[in-house]
Amino acid sequence: MEKVDIIGDVHGCYEELQNLFEKLGYQKEKEYSHPDGRIPIFLGDITDRGPQSLKVIELVYHLVIIQKKARYVPGNHCNKLYRFFLGNKVQQRHGLETTVAEYNQLSREEQAEVRQKFMTLYENAPLYLQIHKMKAIVAHAGIKEEYIGRSDKKVKTFVLYGDITGDFTEDGRPVRKDWAKEYEGTDWIVYGHTPVMSPRIVHRTINIDTGCVFGNALSAFRLPEKEVVNVPSKQPLMKEKFTYFN
Repeated sequence: MEKVDIIGDVHGCYEELQNLFEKLGYQKEKEYSHPDGRIPIFLGDITDRGPQSLKVIELVYHLVIIQKKARYVPGNHCNKLYRFFLGNKVQQRHGLETTVAEYNQLSREEQAEVRQKFMTLYENAPLYLQIHKMKAIVAHAGIKEEYIGRSDKKVKTFVLYGDITGDFTEDGRPVRKDWAKEYEGTDWIVYGHTPVMSPRIVHRTINIDTGCVFGNALSAFRLPEKEVVNVPSKQPLMKEKFTYFN
């Protein structure tokens, strides 16, 4: 049975990702591989806000597309960057501006290469990943039980953005319902998207976005062990960016 390490929102924190790989026992020669054949799974939002988004793209592309030694599902930031690379008009805020600033430092040739790599990565990614042998599903912002197996527009919005209501908080963040409380399925749902200070387990769901880019930690959830491994962030702590559940 294959063993996996599901990695929370990296958001351009390349150094922390390297540290996490090391702590998880991956060895780096030309690329990362695990002596036990473990498979890393990235649950989206690999770019934006952090200092080295393009290096993260490069690494994830290499592992997923070239080596075929990792898996990746997209997040809302991935979706936005993809639309930017398509040439669509997207607002360069909420973190995209940091990735674009890095991109703008490159030569035309380098830009074309990064763009092609990320678009290939995104276009080859499933909306969410069902790992049947482990009775687990990896979905960026989570997934409702009745949505499993579907990939229509409603499901895509949920998987990328969570259970949004359309309302916003005073500081401009979207109001999201706590879908995990209602989940009664038997599969583990492993997700991120909403930064929490420590991994949040509710029923058979776990949020492993421990807000690395906001100064807390980068976390991975290991299956079948059901074990969390994390490394501290090198970014300044911004406590106001975290969600605190009752």
